[in-house]
Amino acid sequence: MQRAANAGSVGQVPFDKAQAGSWTFDVATGELALSARTRATVLRGTKLSSRELGMGRLIHAEDRPRALAAMVKCRKTREDFDVRFRIDAAQGHFWVRALGGPVVEADGSVRRLAGVIFDIDGQSELERRLDEREAHFNSILETAPDGLAVIDDSGVILSFSRAAERIFGYSRQEAIGQNIKMLMPDPDRSRHDAYMARYLATGERRIIGIGRIVTGRRKDGSLFPLHLSIGETHAGGRRLFTGFMHDLTEERQAQSRTQKLQAELAHISRLSALGEMGSSLAHELNQPLGAIGNYLTGSRRLLADLSGPAAAKIEGALEKAAEQALRAGNIIRRLRDFVSRRETERHVESLPKLVEEASALGLVGARERDVALRFDLDPRCGSVLADRVQIQQVLVNLLRNGLDAMADTTRRELTVSSRPTEGGMAEISVSDTGPGIGPDAAARLFEPFFTTKPSGLGVGLSISRGIVEAHGGEMHAENNAAGGATFRFTLPLRSESGAGHED
Repeated sequence: MQRAANAGSVGQVPFDKAQAGSWTFDVATGELALSARTRATVLRGTKLSSRELGMGRLIHAEDRPRALAAMVKCRKTREDFDVRFRIDAAQGHFWVRALGGPVVEADGSVRRLAGVIFDIDGQSELERRLDEREAHFNSILETAPDGLAVIDDSGVILSFSRAAERIFGYSRQEAIGQNIKMLMPDPDRSRHDAYMARYLATGERRIIGIGRIVTGRRKDGSLFPLHLSIGETHAGGRRLFTGFMHDLTEERQAQSRTQKLQAELAHISRLSALGEMGSSLAHELNQPLGAIGNYLTGSRRLLADLSGPAAAKIEGALEKAAEQALRAGNIIRRLRDFVSRRETERHVESLPKLVEEASALGLVGARERDVALRFDLDPRCGSVLADRVQIQQVLVNLLRNGLDAMADTTRRELTVSSRPTEGGMAEISVSDTGPGIGPDAAARLFEPFFTTKPSGLGVGLSISRGIVEAHGGEMHAENNAAGGATFRFTLPLRSESGAGHED
């Protein structure tokens, strides 16, 4: 017999203790002889005849051609075979592994095949689970939005996800087998091996299990910020590290845009406040200056009835004082005219985007205050003619006022809505669930320097109304039937001609 079933042991498992048995196949008769142990343990007590077994009746229909082909090939080539297939039993199918070889007779012919068969159903189930886990892991590598890379304790990349390819610009084939330091700029690149050696020697964690913001290096050499988290595991006697990498480029750019927008709004707000104060001062000072002029004129008339050098001197001084009062009044009037112009440079702007950006600025801290925000924006109000920064200033002011109004209420809901109105205008509303507007405050709500807040200046609403009116719109406030207040203002919708701006 040439390399027949000479399996005295399977690996390190003694043959007599394994779920295994021997078999012999007669090529001429097609009969398959099984040992009693094979029938009892491996084939689980089958009652089929040797002839029926030789026809492969027990082998699962899907596996039968492959198993029989292996035996035919063994007879022709006289090479041993190793094949796995399923057995159909009364309690369901299970997996076996058959090893065999030709039995060479004295005349050199092959009349029989012989070998051993093992019950590997448990092993196959384990392999199936491992395959499922591997498929699951691969699906994570393919679909995870953040980059994943697995390295060994020498820093060599073993796995590289699709997102990592997109982030760093390296293909999987280019990355696997390379040291992870290729993804780092100096000085981290030159120090990485020393970092790994120190950790393996001391076990002191500086980033593993903690996570921090680092700098990554793309294939083209460009640098970018990313958040790196590292996990550690042991598998197959090896220490492996998995890095989770989140690209912060877009977040940093958005943060920069937000900071720039905040600076623009703060600048415009200061200018508007200065203009409003100047206008109010001009209005208030013009009256006493007029009164001074009148008193001086009256005093000169009284002096006309007196004579002497002293009277002449006094009259001359009063005349000069009247001239200066008149000059001051003219200066104040010119200042008032200048600050009341409120010139705006209007462009076609997306109203939903204006609301979105203003909400991001005005609702900082809203989550901590447990405020529910709702948008109800009519799609017919897509574009308006507006100065973007000034209108966002108005929205931010109204949103912050709404938050402050709901500070002491249990129900906190803020709604921003829009709808088209007559005359080609869009009405934007900001509604809160606060205590509403008191009757005393309602009449003076938009007056400069009037405020109901302990620390307020009282210029926000006055400035906001001035901005809206400079855009050709109107602003007013009203109490809601269910409580709270709503501030409404209008802006011109984009014209039918689609003009880009108005001067």
